[in-house]
Order: sequence, then C-alpha cells, then structure tokens
Amino acid sequence: MSSQTQTVLRFTSPRTGVECLEARAEPVPEPGRHEVLVKVRSVGLNYRDVAIATDTYLFPVRENVCPACDMAGEVAALGEGADDGAFRVGDRVTAIVNPTLLYGFLTDPLSPTWGGPVDGMLREYVVVPAIALIKLPDSKHSLAEWASIVTTASTVWNAFYGHKALKPGETVLVLGTGGVSLTALVLAKAAGCTTIVTSSSDDKLARARRDYGADHTVNYATQADWSAEVLRLTGGRGADHVVENGGTGTIAQSLAAVAYGGVVSVIGFLSRPGPGEPLPDVTMAALGKGCVVRGVLAGSKEQFEHAVRFVASRSLPVPLDRTFGFGRDEVVEALRYIQAGKHMGKVVINFP
Repeated sequence: MSSQTQTVLRFTSPRTGVECLEARAEPVPEPGRHEVLVKVRSVGLNYRDVAIATDTYLFPVRENVCPACDMAGEVAALGEGADDGAFRVGDRVTAIVNPTLLYGFLTDPLSPTWGGPVDGMLREYVVVPAIALIKLPDSKHSLAEWASIVTTASTVWNAFYGHKALKPGETVLVLGTGGVSLTALVLAKAAGCTTIVTSSSDDKLARARRDYGADHTVNYATQADWSAEVLRLTGGRGADHVVENGGTGTIAQSLAAVAYGGVVSVIGFLSRPGPGEPLPDVTMAALGKGCVVRGVLAGSKEQFEHAVRFVASRSLPVPLDRTFGFGRDEVVEALRYIQAGKHMGKVVINFP
C-alpha cells in the first residue's frame, strides 16, 4: 500500500473558518502490529468539526489536522497480530471516537480523540488499532447510517447508562434536533420512555413527531420559558433525564426542568446567555433539585458496542439528514450546512 497515494482533507493553520479546508495527496499508510487498515466509506460530521475549523473548540487540536471522528468502512488489510480471525478483509467496521477509551470513564483530558489531538477520518484510508474497531452486525443499516451515529450513540448511551441508568416509564427531555438529540430520542423511545423535544422550528418539531415518535414538542422561540412547559407536560415532576446540548445559555432552564434526583447530561456548548443576562447559578440549582449535572464526552467502546447491538437488533431508525460527496468543495458545503443550523440529525460524507 505504501506506493499508493490517497486524498486527505486538512484544516490548514490559522483555522479561520471552514474554507481553510485543503485537499492533499499523501501516502496510503501500512498497518503495523495489531493494527488494521480501513477503507473509509462514510464519515459523519459533527458541530465539533465546525468549532475546530473556526478555532473555537475547547480542547487541544493538532496543527493542520485531518478532521472528523465518525467513520464506517471496510477492512482493507491486516497488520501482524491483527489476523487472528477477529477481522477479515472486507468486513464492515466502525471505530470508537477515542481509541484508548475501551471501558470505564475518561480520565485523561488529553486523550487522542480522532480529528482533534490526532488526525481524523476525512481521508480515503485510515490505520486503526484493532482493539478500537467494532465489526458491524448484519442489519438493514447502510455504512452511511452507521457513520452517522458513532459519536451520538456512544455519547447518548453514556448519558443514559453511564451513571444513573435510564428506566422504562421515565421522561427524557432533549434540547434541539441535532444528531445527539435525535439519537437520544430514538434510544429513549425504544427503551419505553416518554420524550420531550425542543426546537425553534415548528417544521423540525413536526418531523420529530412524525419520523422519530416524539411524544411532546416545545418551541422555545414562541415559549421562552420552555422549562415551565416541560413541568406542565410532566404534571410538575420534570424530566428524569435531560440531554443538555445548549451550554451556559440553556443550563438554567434545563435545571429548572429536571426532576428531583434526575440527571442533566451536559453534552454541547452551542449557546451563551443573552446580553446583560447573568451566568446561571448551577450550584444552587443543582442543590435545590438534588440532581446530577454530569459532563459527557462521548462514550467507551463497551458503551458503543451496547448501542450498536441495540440499534441493529431493533432495526431502529438513525437520524441521517443529508449526505455529501467526498471532496474539498463538497465537504466545505456540508460544514456550512451544519454551521447554518440547517440540519436535522446528522450530515454524512459518502466516499466513491
């Protein structure tokens, strides 16, 4: 493979916007000991990729990084020690977001998540440690669909089962209609829970009901005090689990909407308080509810494997919004689409 070249997309420095993406011809790598060479077929994009492109991401990023952490593809070659029968050439596979987080909790803030501190998946071939790969089960799902839920499914599974386990009959509140939120909606519904979804778009809320079975919807543009509506919908009890994607701009209402003893899973950082608005007093709000406010940075391989089996065995829908082709201009268009908030669910890059 070393004599072949591949196209690799990189954010060049300084990172001033999604237009700084550049296509380069680089050698196809060879798998080393206990490594697998994967032919990339689909890559799921996240808002994280936009944040990295605009230099607003909260965590370390390597120079001239190849972005994206969500991939599904096919085994192209096996390195020494990886040919023990666990994988065969042609197997459909995906890789966990953090190749070192196999089980348990994240303990290293500088751990090598794809597409940030180490190069990611927007390239034709990638070498992955065999232990970080998951062989995809037989299912109706395409590789594009599997690529769309790598980060979202592992993150949501961690949010629902990494601390206080979600139970049938509980209520789940998800903020927005992005990939994490819709994946949470799908998994919560399949687990027998009542679901509430927020958005500023009536069209997106209608689609959340129609396509993903949302039980209740709240338009926060027309109902600014949306936590009060959540309390009304739950008879004053609140939501047992809140999937909090907004950040400091929404955390106060999420804490008002959570049930006593509930869990607020802090996943996103999309909003800030308005002009003149004080930062929320998370300490007193959490104490007053006796709730858990928990930061969730994706999930482990063990958690993602559980999610993959659940999605495949139940033939659950996955929130794939739109696909784009692999190439510098098309990927830039896809990132602009995400940046503009036009997506509902995930945006995926399909390779030839």
